[in-house]
Amino acid sequence: MNNNKNRLSLAVALGLLGSVASTNSMAAGFQLAEYSATGLGRAYAGEAAMADGADAQWRNMAMLTYLEGTQISVGGIYVDPNVDVEGSSKFLGKTIHTKSEDFAHDAFIPNLYVSHRVNEKLALGVALGTNYGMETDLDDNFAASHFGNTASIITKELNLNIAYQVMPQLSVGGGVRYVMGEGHFGATIPQQMGPLLAGKTLKYMEGTDKAFGWQVGTAWQINDANRIGFTYKSEVKLNLEGHAKGLGFDLYANNKSDTYAGSMALAMPATAELASFHQLTESIAIHASLNWTDWSSFEKLEANIPSLKKPVQDIKDEHWEDNYRIALGGTYQLNQKITLRSGIAYDTSAVSDKNRTITIPETDRTWLSIGAGYEWSQNLSLDAGFTYIIAKDAPITESRGYPSDDIAQGFGGKFKGETTGSVWLLGVQANYRF
Repeated sequence: MNNNKNRLSLAVALGLLGSVASTNSMAAGFQLAEYSATGLGRAYAGEAAMADGADAQWRNMAMLTYLEGTQISVGGIYVDPNVDVEGSSKFLGKTIHTKSEDFAHDAFIPNLYVSHRVNEKLALGVALGTNYGMETDLDDNFAASHFGNTASIITKELNLNIAYQVMPQLSVGGGVRYVMGEGHFGATIPQQMGPLLAGKTLKYMEGTDKAFGWQVGTAWQINDANRIGFTYKSEVKLNLEGHAKGLGFDLYANNKSDTYAGSMALAMPATAELASFHQLTESIAIHASLNWTDWSSFEKLEANIPSLKKPVQDIKDEHWEDNYRIALGGTYQLNQKITLRSGIAYDTSAVSDKNRTITIPETDRTWLSIGAGYEWSQNLSLDAGFTYIIAKDAPITESRGYPSDDIAQGFGGKFKGETTGSVWLLGVQANYRF
C-alpha cells in the first residue's frame, strides 16, 4: 500500500509517453475549486455573485465594488483524498491482479486577497492563489505502470484586478493573471517484464514555465434582494521547458544521453461561471452557480525534444470533454455574531468511460458542505468550512485503442479495472477590514 497522498489533492499522470490526469479530489481534470474557506462551506454556490470579503475577487472581479474600505482575507484549505485503483493486467497469457490504494497525497492550499475601495465607483484588488494543480505517485509494484506511474502539475497565480460601478445596478471588472507552472510526468516498466527491466524508466519529463492570462466579470443588482454575476477566465498556455529521460527517448536519440532538453505544451483551459444570490428574509439567503470548463480543448499531448531523430512526439491522445458543475447553497444569519452556511454540488467528469485511464481516476462527484462565520469584532471575522466529496465508482480500460496506448501496452499488457474514491476538505480563513 502506498500511503503517499496528493499534495494538491488532484492526481495527474502520463501513460507510456504521458497523460495528464486528476484524482476525484476536487474540480474536474486538473482544476482546483478551493479558493476560500468561506465559499467551501456552501459548496462554492453563487460565488460569482457573492461579496463576503476580499476573496470575492477570485471568482468575480466586479464584486470588488461591493466591498468597503480596505480588506484582507487570508486562509487555507486542507485536503485529504482517498483514491484507489484496482484491476488486472493481462500479459503473455497471464492475468496479474494489481491495485494502488490511497495514492494521492494530502494537500494544504493557501490563499491571500487584498481589496481597496478607491472611491464610490472604483475598486482595486490583488489575489494570490491557484486555479490548477495535481500530483500522483502510484505504488512501485503496480502492474500497469507502463501506462503511467507519476506526474504533477502545480500552478501559482498572481491576479491584479480592477472594478468599476457603471451605474448603481451594474458593475464590471477585469484583471491580469500571472501564472507560474511546474510539472513532471513519467512511466516505468512493470514487474511482469522481469527483474532486469522492472522499475526502469520508460519516459520521464519535467519542466517549468510562466505565462499571462486575463479575466473579466460583471454583476447586476436586480433589486435589493437579488443579484446575478457572470465571470470568464481565459485559457493560459504553458510550455513546460526542462529535460526528459528514459528508454522511450533513447530509441530516438542521435547521441544517447542521461537527459535530453525539451518541452511540453500544456494549456490551462478557459472557464466561466453564472451565479445568483437571493436574500429571502433578513436572516436567510440562497445562492446558486453553473460553472463550465473548456476541457474539450485538451485533445492530446505532444513533446518537443529537438535533439531526437523525431523531435515532435505524439505522447498521448486525451479527447477530454467540457465539464459542468451545478451548485446550490444557503446562508443563515443566526445572530449578529454567527453565520451558518451549507451547500450541495454536482461536478461532472472531464472524461468519458472510454477515455478514463489508470492515472485519470476522474469521475462525477457530489459535494456535501457545511460552514460557519464568526464576527470576532467590528473589523475581524473568522470563517470555517467542511466538505465531503463522494466520487462515483467508474471503470478503466487501457489500451483504449489509440496509438500511444498501444505502444504502452507492449511493455506490460492490457489493464482493466475500476477506480473508487472520496475526499474531505477543511478550510479556515480570517478577514480583516480597515
